[in-house]
Amino acid sequence: MRRMKLPVTIHQARLGPAEFKVIRPAEPPVRAVLLDRDRSLDTYLDQDAAYLIGGLWLLAASSPRSLVHLPLRGNRAPARGLPEAGTRQLDLVLLHHSLQFAPARWKELRARLGPGRPQTVTLTVPGPELTGGSSTEEGARHHRENRDLFHQHLHAETLFMTGSAKVFRATAPHFLDVARHGPGYVAAHPRHAHFCTEFHSTEGVLGAAREIHVEYCDRWSPRG
Repeated sequence: MRRMKLPVTIHQARLGPAEFKVIRPAEPPVRAVLLDRDRSLDTYLDQDAAYLIGGLWLLAASSPRSLVHLPLRGNRAPARGLPEAGTRQLDLVLLHHSLQFAPARWKELRARLGPGRPQTVTLTVPGPELTGGSSTEEGARHHRENRDLFHQHLHAETLFMTGSAKVFRATAPHFLDVARHGPGYVAAHPRHAHFCTEFHSTEGVLGAAREIHVEYCDRWSPRG
């Protein structure tokens, strides 16, 4: 295991009698996009973005009373995986199911967020040898009464990933593995430079949720 220091901004805003805390990365990734392709969701990112999003996944696991918001919609597209007609770019919000936040209120809450206050959080990042689950854990995820599942909602051009602390911790390696291995694999296989992972329906972590394809990209289209 190693420690990751993650600079964030903490925002607080009130909706009626309730006050909500929203956490954003101090510097959102530039080379990262989340695309809604109707039947599936595609994420393209570089190494820095993969580490950052893996860190935010771990932060969501340890922050059950907060919404973790990652602004992505304004980012340029990768050189491969360009969005076709009808594809939407999305922002991302991670939240614990116990917060019971209604995504329909997100646009109003987002509009009330100020500049926030800076803070640095320290996260424990599992090493490569600890990113897999045991066969017992894998079997438990498929149990019909398992509640450690992701559920997704789309609202205000934002994908909401709602889950438990356990499922956020269990799936953070999707991004950490891309950060650790993507650059080396692409450099060694220039003719087949495709390194990816996936939140797959057979993984036992998706409830009312679509599959998510996560791909490393080292080439990005010019801005503009």
